[in-house]
Amino acid sequence: MGRVYLTGAGPGDIELLTVKALRLVREADVIIYDRLANPEILKEAKDGCEFIYVGKEDSHHTLPQEEINEIIYQSALQYDTVVRLKGGDPLVFGRGGEEAIYLKERGVKFEFIPGITSAIAVPEYAGIPVTHRGVTVSFRVVTGHESKNKSHSQIPWENYKTDDTIIFLMGLHRLEYICNRLIEIGKPSDYPVAVISRGTTKDAQTVVGTLDNIYEKAKDLPTPALIIVGQVVKLREQLDWFE
Repeated sequence: MGRVYLTGAGPGDIELLTVKALRLVREADVIIYDRLANPEILKEAKDGCEFIYVGKEDSHHTLPQEEINEIIYQSALQYDTVVRLKGGDPLVFGRGGEEAIYLKERGVKFEFIPGITSAIAVPEYAGIPVTHRGVTVSFRVVTGHESKNKSHSQIPWENYKTDDTIIFLMGLHRLEYICNRLIEIGKPSDYPVAVISRGTTKDAQTVVGTLDNIYEKAKDLPTPALIIVGQVVKLREQLDWFE
């Protein structure tokens, strides 16, 4: 039985792939990858490596998570080195924990290979720091969508009244709802927001606005996209360097 490496591919820029992740990609017998992993990474694989695509796009799953779990398990029965390549970090809304539990229950050895999370790197490339002295001392990373099996919201909206930076991942399709909820709990309608599409890549686009106008300005941006809410958005005027 092989070993599975639940590997973070980083936020998009191939040069943000870690040295350890690159080594494992080059050693892999099979790479099971998702939509958010830069496809250029696959070119680093050795001859004969098998590639299995299990991508998900805008809540549409090519395969249900249960089937993905089974594919990883079956690959471990067949190959020595299995790389499960996931965009960003495998444990930041990446369901890496679920995959690891599935493997653990079946006696498969696994390792987590951390990746640079898009929650920090994407705003950074857009010139928006998630913390800044004199502006904010903390930040929150929030899922942009929730499990359909939950009868009530798991997002503690009432806790977001402070000036913490809030980063929503995978939330473009709920942008209008997110902005309305933040206004409902008391944030000013002119509170700064940015939406960053395809961050850290050559196709990156950043739209800056406020809670009351960002939906109309950014609703047609291509995914993947990240939403960042906070006074730090104003620093982009001084710190924008990449685009």
